[in-house]
Amino acid sequence: MFKTFMTPLMTRFVAAASLAAACTFAHGDTATAPDAFVRQVSEDVIDTVKSDKDIQSGNLEKIRALVEAKVMPHVNFSRMTAIAVGRPWRAASDAQKQRLQDEFKTLLVRTYSGALTQVKDQTVQLKPFRASAEDTDVVVRTEVKGKGDSIQLDYRLEKSGSGWKIYDVNVLGVWLADTSFKSQFAPVISSSGIDGLITNLADLNKKAAGGKS
Repeated sequence: MFKTFMTPLMTRFVAAASLAAACTFAHGDTATAPDAFVRQVSEDVIDTVKSDKDIQSGNLEKIRALVEAKVMPHVNFSRMTAIAVGRPWRAASDAQKQRLQDEFKTLLVRTYSGALTQVKDQTVQLKPFRASAEDTDVVVRTEVKGKGDSIQLDYRLEKSGSGWKIYDVNVLGVWLADTSFKSQFAPVISSSGIDGLITNLADLNKKAAGGKS
């Protein structure tokens, strides 16, 4: 079982990452430069979260609906899951890959939803962006600022036919898929294979849902 998912440090990672995802991927627009896109949508989404009394009071059903509608359609789950699983992903069957994506998505939706209740006075400031107009795979660097310490936040975006999509997020110098999740998935895969990882993720999601299937 993954003991590090819900540690305070991991929660901080996901809180910042979910804020970034909500700010950045609320709408797809292939014509907008990635940094301009972030600036354009961040204020709108943050203001929505701050002004919604249900979200601020912790209405998880409404928060999950917001995440599902405005964030998750703009995440490349196939690529993110492949990065987190690492080399064993190549040997997984199509059915295993689909199960992994489904369970990983459920985990992220639940964690992101909980983290969004922590959005209070944060703002997102973009750092200088260096990329050409032809680039389809970029890193946008930002900083999340609030009453406490600022949080370094970088994220990898790819440009697809449906718009810019996220496939990894770097919080405080740690890439979530390529470092944090991968380091947790690796020992499970090593000891019990892809099916063992699927079972562990499913059990974690069931436990988070209160034991409901």
